Amino acid sequence: MKKILITGVNSYIGTSFQGWVSQYPDMYSVDFINIRDDQWKENSFSGYDVIFHTAAIVHVKENDTDKYFKVNRDLTVKLAKKAKEEGVRQFIFMSTMGVYGKESGYITEETTPTPKTFYAKSKYEAEKLLFEMNSKNFCIATLRPPIVYGRGCPGNYSRLANMAIKLPLFPDIDNKRSMIYIDNLTEFIRLLIDFKGRGVFFPQNKEFVNTTELVKLIAAYHGKKIKTSNVINWAVSMGLKQSGTFKKVFGSFIYEQQMPGSQGVFMNGNILDYEVVSFKESIKRTEYYIM
Repeated sequence: MKKILITGVNSYIGTSFQGWVSQYPDMYSVDFINIRDDQWKENSFSGYDVIFHTAAIVHVKENDTDKYFKVNRDLTVKLAKKAKEEGVRQFIFMSTMGVYGKESGYITEETTPTPKTFYAKSKYEAEKLLFEMNSKNFCIATLRPPIVYGRGCPGNYSRLANMAIKLPLFPDIDNKRSMIYIDNLTEFIRLLIDFKGRGVFFPQNKEFVNTTELVKLIAAYHGKKIKTSNVINWAVSMGLKQSGTFKKVFGSFIYEQQMPGSQGVFMNGNILDYEVVSFKESIKRTEYYIM
C-alpha cells in the first residue's frame, strides 16, 4: 500500500485526489497536513512513500509580495528537505503553466520559462531548487497543468461557465486551449505515484478545447441555447492586442501534444492512458450530472 501525505487541507486538487483514490482502498492511504504554521515540523514524515505538495499562496496584497516566495518557494524546499531526510521516496510538486509568462501561444519542450507574476516566479524558483535535490532514492516530479476544471473548481473555468449561462450572444472564435478535467488529472497523479515518476510533466486532455464550442456545451447542459456570431470578432481581435484577460479567454494557448505526460504516462516501456473521462462527458459531469 502506498502512503501519501498531502499538504493543503482545503486544496481542490488534493481533496479531489483523495476522493479519486478512495476507489482503491487496499492500494492507497491518504493523509493531509496543515502547513499554515510551524506545527508541521513536529510531524514525522517517516513511513510515507509520497509527499504531494498542493498548498500554495495564489493571491496576496501588493505590499506583501515576499509572502509568495516565503510560502511557494522557501516552504516547499523545507518540506522537501524534511521528506528526503526522513526517507520519503517521491515528492510531487504542483507548479503552473504560468511559468511561461504567457496568456497565449504554443508551448514546446524548447520553450524557455519566463515567469512574470510573483506567483509564477516563486513556483519556478521552487522547481529549480527542488530538482537540485533529485537523487536515486528521492524522485522529484513537477506538474505544470493547464486550466484544471471540474465540479466546484475555482478559477477561470467557473467565470467562463457563468458567461455561458448569462450571455445571449458569444463570439464565434477559432482558437485552441489546453485544459484538463480533474478526474483525468488525479488519474495521472495516481499513475505517477505507482511508477515513481520523476521530471517535469504536462498533463492535459487529449483534445484541445475551442472556447466557443465549450461555451455552447456548457449552456446546453443548463438547458440554454447561446447564439454565436463572428460579427463581433473584430472587437475580440482588438481586445487580444490589448488585454491579458481577452487572451486568457479567446486566445490560443496549448501544450504540444508530444510533451512529457501530455498523451499518457510513459513508464517501463509502456504508455498508460490517464484520460478516464472524455471532453464532452467531463463538461456534462461538471455542469449537469453528478456521479
